[in-house]
Amino acid sequence: VVSTQSTESSGINAEYGVGQCCCAGSRIYVQEGIYDKFVGEMVKKAQARVLGDPFDPRTNHGAQIDQTQLNKIIGLVDSGVRQGASLQCGGGQHGEKGFYMQPTVFADVKDDMDISTQEIFGPVMQISPFKTMEEVIERANNTNYGLAAGVFTKNVDKMYQVSSALKAGHVWGNTYNVLVAQSPFGGYKESGFGRDLGEYALHSYTEVKCVTMAVPQKTS
Repeated sequence: VVSTQSTESSGINAEYGVGQCCCAGSRIYVQEGIYDKFVGEMVKKAQARVLGDPFDPRTNHGAQIDQTQLNKIIGLVDSGVRQGASLQCGGGQHGEKGFYMQPTVFADVKDDMDISTQEIFGPVMQISPFKTMEEVIERANNTNYGLAAGVFTKNVDKMYQVSSALKAGHVWGNTYNVLVAQSPFGGYKESGFGRDLGEYALHSYTEVKCVTMAVPQKTS
């Protein structure tokens, strides 16, 4: 997030699929001028989530896949607290029945904390402030992963600058998690190889054959 912009997309997608999404928008860098306001808005959105029975129309936040994953998420959240991140809301299991994790928001997260370097795969948002474009590009790229990223700004030049510099296979601008069949999707670095969707996906289902043949004389 690089300038004053609606917080709607970031709030929804950090908890998309209760965080059990390969491209969950959970590691967020916010420019200093709007940082405090953004954190406050994300806390409000997290606290407004309705956890419970997925068959209940009022529910918009389901359970984690199993107890093992829930324990992993809670363990990483606990490490964030120990390492000095500011826990704004959530942080624990919801209720006594089911594998429900409270929507969790951390502020003042350092780039070397476990919650920033590891893939949590849960509804945990980590928010950090930044000053300059050069700084945030370097910090955002300082990860072993590179599947997807998002840039939120009203400045088109900044949009192009940051999206071109980010080492991610898919970059969204002022939106997030928008996938269409024509657009290739896949990651850099430890986020995999090859692409799904689009013409590039067909390469995974084809093989290239080279035939080299000697002929006694020119035939045409």
